[in-house]
Amino acid sequence: MKALVLSGGTGTRLRPLSYSMPKQLIPVANKPVLEHVLENIRDLGVVEIGMIVGDRAPEITRAIGDGSRFGARITYITQDEPLGLAHCVTLAEEFLGDEDFVMYLGDNLLPDGIADIAREFATGRPEAQVVVCKVFDPSSFGVAELDEHGAVLRLVEKPHEPKSDLALIGVYFFTQAIHEAVAAIGPSARGELEITDAIQWLVGRGAEVKATEYGGYWKDTGSVDDVLEGNRQLLDRLRPAVLGEIDHASVLIGPVIVEPGARVLRSTIEGPAIIGAGTVVADSRVGEHTSLGRDCVLSGTSIGNSVVLDGSTLSGIPELRDSLIGRSVSIGAADRGTCHRLVLGDHTHVRIAA
Repeated sequence: MKALVLSGGTGTRLRPLSYSMPKQLIPVANKPVLEHVLENIRDLGVVEIGMIVGDRAPEITRAIGDGSRFGARITYITQDEPLGLAHCVTLAEEFLGDEDFVMYLGDNLLPDGIADIAREFATGRPEAQVVVCKVFDPSSFGVAELDEHGAVLRLVEKPHEPKSDLALIGVYFFTQAIHEAVAAIGPSARGELEITDAIQWLVGRGAEVKATEYGGYWKDTGSVDDVLEGNRQLLDRLRPAVLGEIDHASVLIGPVIVEPGARVLRSTIEGPAIIGAGTVVADSRVGEHTSLGRDCVLSGTSIGNSVVLDGSTLSGIPELRDSLIGRSVSIGAADRGTCHRLVLGDHTHVRIAA
C-alpha cells in the first residue's frame, strides 16, 4: 500500500496566521498537524508517500524533508491550482501505479490512528472504503448515505439538505479502480473534480464501496477554535517530562513537559502544558491546555488554553486566554488590562492598554 497526503489547501479560516505559514504546519501540542498525519501513516507500515503541495511547497518541503525521519520516502507532487481532491488523484496516478493506497487530508487530526480501518480494508479489499463520523452540521462536508450493512448508497458533497449525519472525514482507502472513476467524471458546479463524484461513479457501476464510522477523536483543524480544541485533546494525553530547568521558586501542577534548554523561573505551570525547547518562563503563570513553542519568552504574564508558536515574546500581560499566537510575535502591556483573546500572525507587535 502507498499513501497520498493532500497538503495544498490555503487555510482561509486560519488567517492571518495562514498568510505566513501553511495551515498544515500549524502546531498542535508543539508538533505540526502534518507530522501527526505522517506518524499515523507510518504506523500502517506504509513507506511510499506522495504529497500534494501547492504554492506553499517550499515551506512544507523544508519542514518535512524527504521523509526519512518518519521512516518513509516522500515524493512531492505539485498542484498548480486547487482543482479538487479527485484532481489530486489524477496528478498522483504515475506515482500510485496500480497499488492500493490511503488518501489522507494533511490538516486532519486523528490521534487514535487508523490502523484498524486499514486492516479492515486490506482484508476485504473493496474498490473504495471511506471513513465517516457523525457531525452536528453535515452540510459543510461530503455526506455518506449507507445501507444497514455499511455499504455506501450515495455520496453528496456539501448538500443543502443532508439526508445523513455521516460526514466524510478526509481519510479514504482505494484500489486502482479509483483511477478509472476519476477519469470518467467532470468538474462539479464548484469547478472542481470531486472525490465524492468519483466514488459515486463506482457505486453506480456496482462496485463495492464501504464506509467505516470512526470511533476515535477527529478534528479538521481548519479554524482557530479547531486548533485550540485539538491542542486540548492531545495535551490531555500528555505524559510529563522535565528535561529543562525548574528553579525552587516554581511550581508544576499536573502533567507538564519542559523540553531541553527551557527554563522556568519563579512561575507556576498548571498542566497539561508544554514548554518548548529554549523557552524562558519568568514570573508568570501558564494555565491548562497551553503549548509554548521553541525559544519563546514569557515575563510577568498569565496565559491559558492557548498555542504560542516559536520565538514569540509576551511581557506584562495579566490574563491572556483562548489565543493562537504566530511566530516571532511581540506582545507587551501599555497599561494594566483584563483578559484578552488574540489571533496573531507571524512577526506581529502588539501593546495592550487597559
